[in-house]
Amino acid sequence: MQHFSEAEKDLYRVAREKMVETQIKARGIKDSRVLQAMLKVPRHLFVDEALRDQAYGDFPLPIGEGQTISQPYIVAVMTEALELKGNERVLEVGTGSGYQTAILAELSLWVYTIEKYPSLLERAKKILFGLGYKNISFKSGDGSLGWKEVSPFDAIIVTAAAPKIPQLFIDQLLEGGRIVIPVGDEYSQVLVKGVKRGGKLYTQTLEPVRFVKLVGAYGFKE
Repeated sequence: MQHFSEAEKDLYRVAREKMVETQIKARGIKDSRVLQAMLKVPRHLFVDEALRDQAYGDFPLPIGEGQTISQPYIVAVMTEALELKGNERVLEVGTGSGYQTAILAELSLWVYTIEKYPSLLERAKKILFGLGYKNISFKSGDGSLGWKEVSPFDAIIVTAAAPKIPQLFIDQLLEGGRIVIPVGDEYSQVLVKGVKRGGKLYTQTLEPVRFVKLVGAYGFKE
């Protein structure tokens, strides 16, 4: 783990505080636990060194393999929609940089995270272990299949857009569980929240988004 001077740490802390105030609170995110997690997690560690001065900006950033670290506000919207209280087992489809994983690890009992690209998974794992997180299980593979062996989950978050919500995800949710997933094609996507009641998923649309595509057996083809 890279070491920073106290002055650098202060600069990043101030940048995090500004991010939470101007990008997240100002747009209506109210969950105090989500706000605290985003104040705590050092987002700059999850981007390339050359992009660290942009880490707290109001936009996504590239992380390699054609993937991105999501805009902070979108991370907050998706996390708040999961309604985490601290005792949940959460499935994350698309580890990516590991930043969203860290936020989830702050807010839940255990995170199960899947990443298609081994290089991204290894980098994220190294950063997350370096930060001391011990409540995360990692898997490399097709995220559109979910993680049946360790299901069911209290919550599922998908950080890539699917053409529709895969039935497998609904099957792997507990009764009363929540899923947050972008749905659409590469030109038009909306963020959808679903709650499982009586074995069925009841959905609502949150807002327009733009994510990379979920590639896999139950996502888009390569």
